[in-house]
Amino acid sequence: MPQQVSMGATLQCSFGAAPSSLVVLPVNQVMGEGPPAANIMDHIPMVNIMPFGVCSSLANPQVAAATSAALGVLTPMPCIPATFSPWAPGAPTVLLGNQPSLDNVSKCMCNWGGVVSIVNPATVKTMIP
Repeated sequence: MPQQVSMGATLQCSFGAAPSSLVVLPVNQVMGEGPPAANIMDHIPMVNIMPFGVCSSLANPQVAAATSAALGVLTPMPCIPATFSPWAPGAPTVLLGNQPSLDNVSKCMCNWGGVVSIVNPATVKTMIP
């Protein structure tokens, strides 16, 4: 059974070089074993999802430009997440702020082709059906 995700969860992007942490603002007033619990709408770049070090996706215009300038040698550039769509699929049986709760099997797509996944949900006892 999937686990509830809360603030401080460890995230990883498939094109990122380093892990990141999920930031959940306490607007839903629901706590998950202490910190605020997340829903699928906690996907805003630089608010909820922080950078993953450097990005190596050629779909990222900064990486493409740097790689072109380096005569085709892949040149990673600083990550600026472009996660404009909500986490999917979430847990529709549990609503937080009228949105499905975020579980640890959900993924978030970056516009540069990366898949953001949850490595550690920051909760260990709270399961979501």
